Amino acid sequence: MNNQPLAYHDGEFLESDEARPIRILAEYLEPLRRFREQNIQDTVVFFGSARVHSRLHAERALARLRLRKRSNDYPTALKRSRKALEWSRYYEDARELAKQLTEWSLSLESPRHRFVVCSGGGPGVMEAANRGAREAGGKTIGLNIRLPFEQGANRYITDGLHFEFHYFFMRKFWFAYLAKALVIFPGGFGTLDEMFEILTLAQTKKLSKQLCVILYGVTYWRQVFDLEPLVEWGAIAKKDLNLLQWVDTPREAFEKLRDHLVTHHLVPETAQENLAPGIAKTLG
Repeated sequence: MNNQPLAYHDGEFLESDEARPIRILAEYLEPLRRFREQNIQDTVVFFGSARVHSRLHAERALARLRLRKRSNDYPTALKRSRKALEWSRYYEDARELAKQLTEWSLSLESPRHRFVVCSGGGPGVMEAANRGAREAGGKTIGLNIRLPFEQGANRYITDGLHFEFHYFFMRKFWFAYLAKALVIFPGGFGTLDEMFEILTLAQTKKLSKQLCVILYGVTYWRQVFDLEPLVEWGAIAKKDLNLLQWVDTPREAFEKLRDHLVTHHLVPETAQENLAPGIAKTLG
């Protein structure tokens, strides 16, 4: 009797260097299949720090800390805990914005799910975005990256729309592929990496649709970087600064998102033209 497995059932082969192209292709085709099954047309992507906590979590942590004032590191810990409470504003704002956006998108007359909130699937701002969308009763997507030192996916992602990626570039592909808008909340290296990669694609016309990019948290982002010197040195054109819109409240962010999405993506013909070709063909 032949006990040799078929190649596509051979786990050792599928994990080998030679099978890497198959694994990469799987991280394209498997999400494609599920997006079709869930009737997802496009997304609004939320980026931001995984280290932000909800206001309730931050308040409780501060209260616990104040009960042990005699610890040697109390002054430093108190300062850090107060900063975490201040930082929690962005969790609550992301949650509220995702809720407003989802409530509006659910009111649209469409056979497909439009402008679905999508995040990196982890904690912090990502959790807040998925949470707000779920509280509004909508679908919400989590594109998680599997790393040995990171927390797992948050519990607010819709069943069937939690994706686990091995390859960063395939995860980024799916962030960009369906996105009609991005909202960038305060974050670290990962947030900056994701933001500038998408901005580069938009600047070089590698995205096939109008993309709205919103920087949320004016005080934070003004401290982190100043893009004007790039114009002065000739590294970018002045019009490239218009790729970014700066906002500081959920209402302001929602109005900019809604105006952009209505103007550029709610005319049926335009929506079909701007839909990524593979998805348009599959869903059509």
